[in-house]
Amino acid sequence: MTRTARGTARADTARQTAHTDYTGGVYGSMLATSVVIGAGALGSSPRLELVLLLLLTGLVFWIAHVHAQLFGARLAQRPLDRHAVLHACRDEWPIVKAAVPPAAAVAVSPLLGLDVPGTLWFALAVAVAGQVGWSMAAARRSGASWRLVVATAVVNLLLGLLIVSFKFVVTH
Repeated sequence: MTRTARGTARADTARQTAHTDYTGGVYGSMLATSVVIGAGALGSSPRLELVLLLLLTGLVFWIAHVHAQLFGARLAQRPLDRHAVLHACRDEWPIVKAAVPPAAAVAVSPLLGLDVPGTLWFALAVAVAGQVGWSMAAARRSGASWRLVVATAVVNLLLGLLIVSFKFVVTH
């Protein structure tokens, strides 16, 4: 491949990925961390309840974000059509995707021999790792330098740990 062709291919890839917004993934991971922190009073099936709580909360927030995107400033700018609805749904979908890994962690925790408190810590770790991962992916997709990628990872790790610290404050 010639140098010009490689440059054109990279430009095409950049244009395609420029439309990908990982903000919802970062937000959804923070939301999942908060859900796990607040899940201290689960009933007789705590794992099932937490999986459902994570996934349903992600779906509700996804719907809320789609609604806000469609009925906020968008309607003032142009009429609502099928394309706008699908675009908003796709743009906000990372909120739901971010809830899946912590929910999966809860679902597989019995196979790892974890009790319920261990399951909660495992889900928290997965949610915070997701938050850091989403932020790094967003930074890389936007063309940020590695220095900025590391900086956003550190900031998001600190934010995740701040949320986790609330577990200590609330339960002690």
